[in-house]
Amino acid sequence: MATNRTFTMLKPDAVEKGHIGAILEKISASGFKIVAMKLTQLTKADAEEFYAIHNERPFFADLVEYMTRGPIVAAILEKDNAVEDFRTLIGATNPEDAAEGTIRKLYAASISENAVHGSDSDENAAIEGAFHFSGRDTF
Repeated sequence: MATNRTFTMLKPDAVEKGHIGAILEKISASGFKIVAMKLTQLTKADAEEFYAIHNERPFFADLVEYMTRGPIVAAILEKDNAVEDFRTLIGATNPEDAAEGTIRKLYAASISENAVHGSDSDENAAIEGAFHFSGRDTF
């Protein structure tokens, strides 16, 4: 059964380019309620832990460097069928392949600087949300 919460991060490129407001507006206009949100900076250790699933991939070091180069916005979103609906809203990882109107089509520069992260499963949404927020940070 699908849960009604998912996790997202607005990545350093989106923050650097000033897209926080526009992306949050698109999220809100798509029916998501923001139940927790913060601007934060990942340390190298944080990024390595968060992306540990990719640690054997050739792009891992570049990913860690990218995710630590500037602030991110972490958020927990709520909506029926949250994970699947949010994955649809953000679009394909490569913005060239993303559907028109999706966050990545609008705001991502490339496959490696793709503006936003969205959890890929209910289980990962819970894990990723807990990584960034304590229980007292959400409603």
